[in-house]
Amino acid sequence: MQLKANEWRKKVALLSAETHWWFDSVGEHFKALSSENLQLLDLPEDISTWAVTRLSSGEKQRLGLLRLLENMPDVLLLDEPTANLDKQNVNLFEKFVDNYLLANSACAIWVSHDAEQLKRVSALQYEIISGGLVSHVN
Repeated sequence: MQLKANEWRKKVALLSAETHWWFDSVGEHFKALSSENLQLLDLPEDISTWAVTRLSSGEKQRLGLLRLLENMPDVLLLDEPTANLDKQNVNLFEKFVDNYLLANSACAIWVSHDAEQLKRVSALQYEIISGGLVSHVN
């Protein structure tokens, strides 16, 4: 089955280590921000009124995840998504993603240099060793 590009982008979503913001305020980037999701990611309830320039890199990353999930994608491509987060927010982020995947029968490809994180978030891992791909099962 062939998908049009806009349909594919709704089903597969990428979150890189650095998010990009094109409007001045946080709220302009969202259809809606649920207070429950903000609380789960330890973000202030009034953050939608903030200027993007006020955000820390960790706040941008957690908001980037919420923005990514607005289209309810089936596949998440996560490229070092917690690189800018402290330990507490890494735990919140991982739990949030796990809950999303379970609730939506979705899957993720999670790229990380943190071997301990990969053990926590994956059932199957691939590692590039000497130019070859080696699989590991958790």
